[in-house]
Amino acid sequence: MRKIFLLFAISLPLTLLYSQPFAIVIKEGRVIDPKNNIDAVMDIAINDGKIVKVAKNIETKGALQVVNAKGLLVTPGLIDIHSHNFWGTEPDHQYENGHLALPPDGFTFRNGVTTVVDAGSSGWRTFPTFKAQTVDVAKTRVLAFLNIVGEGMRGGYEQNLNDMDSRMAALVAKRYKDIIVGFKLAHFEGHDWTPTDRAVEAGKLAGGIPVMVDFGGSTPTLPLEELLMQHLRPGDIFTHCFGQLATREYLVDIQTNKVKPFVWQAQKRGIVFDVGYGGISFAFSQAIPAVKEGFYPNSISTDIHVGSMNNAMKDMLTTMSKFMAMGMDLKSVITASTWNPAKEIKREELGNLSVGSGADVAILNVREGKFGLFDYTGFRIPAGKRLECEMTIRDGKIVYDFNGIATPVTVPARPSRQLTKQK
Repeated sequence: MRKIFLLFAISLPLTLLYSQPFAIVIKEGRVIDPKNNIDAVMDIAINDGKIVKVAKNIETKGALQVVNAKGLLVTPGLIDIHSHNFWGTEPDHQYENGHLALPPDGFTFRNGVTTVVDAGSSGWRTFPTFKAQTVDVAKTRVLAFLNIVGEGMRGGYEQNLNDMDSRMAALVAKRYKDIIVGFKLAHFEGHDWTPTDRAVEAGKLAGGIPVMVDFGGSTPTLPLEELLMQHLRPGDIFTHCFGQLATREYLVDIQTNKVKPFVWQAQKRGIVFDVGYGGISFAFSQAIPAVKEGFYPNSISTDIHVGSMNNAMKDMLTTMSKFMAMGMDLKSVITASTWNPAKEIKREELGNLSVGSGADVAILNVREGKFGLFDYTGFRIPAGKRLECEMTIRDGKIVYDFNGIATPVTVPARPSRQLTKQK
């Protein structure tokens, strides 16, 4: 009898768990979940902030909200691993507590983005301020690459070799390891490998976390092959990979219109190629021949800031749409915007729709029509399809619903006990 009672006591909570009504059921969407190799019309049930079921024909009886996703894409919440979110009021601070950065919640959810990684706006000296005024108050999940420069992205301060302290950067990264996922080197001007080597050293001291490198500028240019094959480690990230600027060597040979052989070797070696679109750091003259040749970026990201969002880049979904227009297949585009970046930042609990995972979900529409997509040089390509966001779910709650596809659109708030007693 004691054994029977114990079995009953164990099974009862499980029975109650699976018999409870779901908070949200997403119905009849085309689910694309690269981690689990799912690409099929399925339903998804959400409860207590988690994915609890992925299957066909999930019962909706008792669900608080039902989302009609028929004809739409259902993907993991998008991850933008190159953004600038250390916004502030200081007039001369640029991306570090300055006017060029953006508060994340205003520009993420309307694009299906649930996680951003700030790309070096704060340094080891200024990160606590960034954490307090942005990371701790945002509904978007905000992670960070810590700048090797202590001051962060504050204009001319980025040229200060004396402020590139590997030991201090690693110390801060280990202290805030739940937020800091790597280090960033950006905007250094000069024929000098010291900044790169100090960023990589910080990555080693902090336990082997990755480094994201914006190659900066140099005349003559620093050799790209040397960066990718000698200074960076497998897992390190080369961002702005489709840039074509005079002070940086680029990956497509403009004479042959072919990806340079060592670039293929570097990707095979494990170097991560990230889009990091930005204001002037993406050119179709590099991206089109690369994609045509089958060289796809490992991750698609925006480098979103005040300048890039009002220029050719626009937003995450526009950037993804450009790669579709260039010939990158839809599943590869979704992979480069969800599961790949999750792996790159070593947060594999993100970027997927596995049962038990946090319920971060993007529901997207592929709009058909005649669209023009252009880069900062004015080069324009036609597109017949464009991605749009219909709904974003963050941590199991609907945070953006473009066309009211949830029924009911909002969940009525329950009256508090105090108010009930007063009545």
